[in-house]
Amino acid sequence: MNPDTRVIEALASASSSTRLNAAMAAGSRAEPGTVEVLVARCAVEPDFFVRDMLTWALTRLPAEVTVPRLLAELRSTSAQARSQALHTLSKIGDRGAWPAITRELLHDADDEVARTAWRAAAGLAPEEAKRELAAELATEFGRGDRAVRLSLSRSLVALGEVVEPVLRAAMSSADPVVRAHASATERLLRDPEAGFDLAVHEATRVVALGPDQNDGAERDQKAERDQKADHEQKADHEQKADHEQKADHEQKADHEQKAARERTAKHERTAKHERTAKHERTAERQQTLGREETVAC
Repeated sequence: MNPDTRVIEALASASSSTRLNAAMAAGSRAEPGTVEVLVARCAVEPDFFVRDMLTWALTRLPAEVTVPRLLAELRSTSAQARSQALHTLSKIGDRGAWPAITRELLHDADDEVARTAWRAAAGLAPEEAKRELAAELATEFGRGDRAVRLSLSRSLVALGEVVEPVLRAAMSSADPVVRAHASATERLLRDPEAGFDLAVHEATRVVALGPDQNDGAERDQKAERDQKADHEQKADHEQKADHEQKADHEQKADHEQKAARERTAKHERTAKHERTAKHERTAERQQTLGREETVAC
């Protein structure tokens, strides 16, 4: 059977584990002839983990083989095909693919395609194109659910400081949803470790209360954080004291057990000594009686 035929049949199996193993095997062999099979399967594969393995397998092939085929897939009528092609291009990291990430893809009606296009564009854009890309992405502020908004914020943050002007502009928008999303993104830019949900919550408070009222809100939040830190510190001290007390009890118990073992050992040695002495006395009496009987005879 032709190797490609075996791969096609395994990737079409009803079992997701069989498909996963087939994608892994294809990546391990890294045969350029499998590129068509792997790309075609990406467009229809329902299982996330198998799709991820298909992407890995494609990244194992020579870029000059995979990139042209993936670029062609960006024009597919299938949203999943476009999304997976963008994802795989971002993983390959060939900056020659950057011009293919068009405005149409950045504003694709399918949220998953748009999200993947944002991530791929942020990773592949050359320095001189990042400012323009930031302006293009900023037009999507307020789009979609939490996952979509988080993807946009992360993509903008990945571009770095060039996004600051578009963030300031969006934070002055007449749309409160856009303002809150832009403010949350600006907080993430300043503090990448901050949680997105917290950034959105605080940004929404700023939009709702206004900057003056928010100063007081921030002071209240700081006081709450300080109080929480005090409670945590007190809890740590109490936990430490409990551990020390437990260690003392355990050490005392160990000493008592050791002393008990020593007493038992001493008692056993004394008893053994007494038994030995008794046996010796008995032996001596028997010897004496034996001598007396011999003399009498």
